[in-house]
Amino acid sequence: MTNDMTKGSPLKIFMIFSIPLLIGNIFQQLYSMVDTIIVGRFVGVDALAAVGSTGSLFFLINGMILGLTSGFSILVSQKFGAKDETGIKKAVASNIKLTVISTIIITVVALLVKNPLLSIMNTPDNILNDANIYITIIFTGIFTQTAYNMAAGILRALGDSKTPLYFLIISSILNIVLDLVFIINFKMGVAGAAYATNIAQGFSAILCLVYSYKKFKVLRLKKEDFKVEKDYYKTHLKIGIPMGLQNSVTAVGVIIVQSAVNAFGSDIIASYTASSKILQLVMQPLVSFGVTIATYAGQNLGAKHYDRIKYGIKIMNIISIVTSIIAGAILMFFTKYFVMLFIDNPTVEMIRHTQEVLNYSAVFMIFLGYIFVYRNVLQGIGESFVPMMAGIYELIARSLVVFILPKYIGFTGICLADPIAWIAAALPLMFTYYSKIKNIIPENQEGIAA
Repeated sequence: MTNDMTKGSPLKIFMIFSIPLLIGNIFQQLYSMVDTIIVGRFVGVDALAAVGSTGSLFFLINGMILGLTSGFSILVSQKFGAKDETGIKKAVASNIKLTVISTIIITVVALLVKNPLLSIMNTPDNILNDANIYITIIFTGIFTQTAYNMAAGILRALGDSKTPLYFLIISSILNIVLDLVFIINFKMGVAGAAYATNIAQGFSAILCLVYSYKKFKVLRLKKEDFKVEKDYYKTHLKIGIPMGLQNSVTAVGVIIVQSAVNAFGSDIIASYTASSKILQLVMQPLVSFGVTIATYAGQNLGAKHYDRIKYGIKIMNIISIVTSIIAGAILMFFTKYFVMLFIDNPTVEMIRHTQEVLNYSAVFMIFLGYIFVYRNVLQGIGESFVPMMAGIYELIARSLVVFILPKYIGFTGICLADPIAWIAAALPLMFTYYSKIKNIIPENQEGIAA
């Protein structure tokens, strides 16, 4: 599906474009969220802490995979837009080869570094074995993640944005069913949750690959299609590697925070895990707005409708601020009920710790919204350096906070890590946008092109 954002009401465009993205993002969150809910309620707090303690490791690897596969699909979309059928076949063939090689490398590296990272992260002894079992199975199944993301990326590049969403919904439902069967009926514990995730992700990958082959003749590749010039590989890597590294930089910050949380014991790890999953779910509208504004800015820059970019940012900021306030209110007033999804009969202390994390996040949620808006609009207008540096500022801020503040104010120092990191990233992004926009908008274009 295509969407022309160079004309019409920006508000209407944003709403229409964001809703399908939001639905897809929410179902993606269900993969990890359902695991933690079922593990927490039917296996126990220590098991929940074990799964939660590996979340940052999963984010590190999955972030790299998402960046690479998204980057590898861009050349496919460019060849599709140019109506170059031979180019599409070569771009897809080189995409597949690089994805296979990347999968092997990432899987081997992930399995080699998991134990040292679990140790560096101060994973408590009482949950270390379960954490190791869970993340080992997940990392062994990395090929299911890369296969789905590659196939879904290719489908979107060819204009089909709905089918990957449908398959993702199906796999999310399958994941829930398998979680219940493996954990409740077969008593497989955290291993059952990991197997359920891999099987469900693999099923969605198979659906995407089969559908792609049957639906699009251009994707029915032959042996000669895999004889590809070096330029295709260079272009894929030039785009994919920076996108993967940007995601991984953020993940490193999360690992540092998780290592600080692990020092407080399994009850607080479980509380922090619950708060992280809740926050990830509530922030999905902001994530969707970011993708929307990037597409909007890119299209209008190409059409030389510079005034619409400036006006669109004003509208998107209003939407983002209102959404952040609503999300903050949800975090503040419904924490107890969210925690009860993850933990059966949570203690007063567990609810209090979760509430403390979410209260601080709620107060500073507007800055998180700014990050998604300004980082993505800068990428949309071709500015990639500052968004990458903003990720580094975020990493530095998180690291300083978790290394310094907990010594003086305890767990509250952990709670402040995300908010301070958001501010550290948002301010340079905002400053850069307003500096750049003055340079790209001619003086005679200050109105709004309807």
